[in-house]
Amino acid sequence: MTLRGLYVITDGACCTSAGLQRLEAVLRGGASLVQLRCKPQPPDRAWGQAAAALGRRFGVPVLVNDDVGYALAIGADGAHLGRDDGSVREARTRLGPRALIGASCYASLERARQMTDEGADYLAFGRFYPSATKPEATPAPLSVLTAARSLGRPIVAIGGILPDNGAALLAAGADMLAVIDGVFGQPDIEAAARSYLPLFRSGDESES
Repeated sequence: MTLRGLYVITDGACCTSAGLQRLEAVLRGGASLVQLRCKPQPPDRAWGQAAAALGRRFGVPVLVNDDVGYALAIGADGAHLGRDDGSVREARTRLGPRALIGASCYASLERARQMTDEGADYLAFGRFYPSATKPEATPAPLSVLTAARSLGRPIVAIGGILPDNGAALLAAGADMLAVIDGVFGQPDIEAAARSYLPLFRSGDESES
């Protein structure tokens, strides 16, 4: 599948039975990929299965942050792994060849090369702007997006991304923009998600 567009990561308020309505709102708003990020641990299996079913209803893959076992238990489409979450190869063995597995690369091309060699389906870099979710995260330069294009994997940018600053990331080489507060921190979640979509249409027009 082609990975391009808005990549929405859930906030804590999503990780409740009532929070599934928030997830549905971003799907209606045009999210292309969803990651279930529920800290310190995910809700029960029934919640996860309902979230995965929502994704299938909209034709949008649903991934699980960090927890490959939970991804397997709820029938998610894959997982997203950070530096302390095990290897991509191990996740592939457990989730199967069709699973979508992404990896956080922070600002490191060296890690990105390693994750590519392990078989990651996409590479995520950031943060690029001040982030409400991870204010302590090390900043990443735009140049890392451009350099990572040579690795031949879809590129995800994350960290403080808003509709008015995302264009620079796409121009530098990102395929997807990952957001949390940019949608869930807004009063109208569906409208907030939808406000990112013109960024991708503009990029498509400039390439044609």
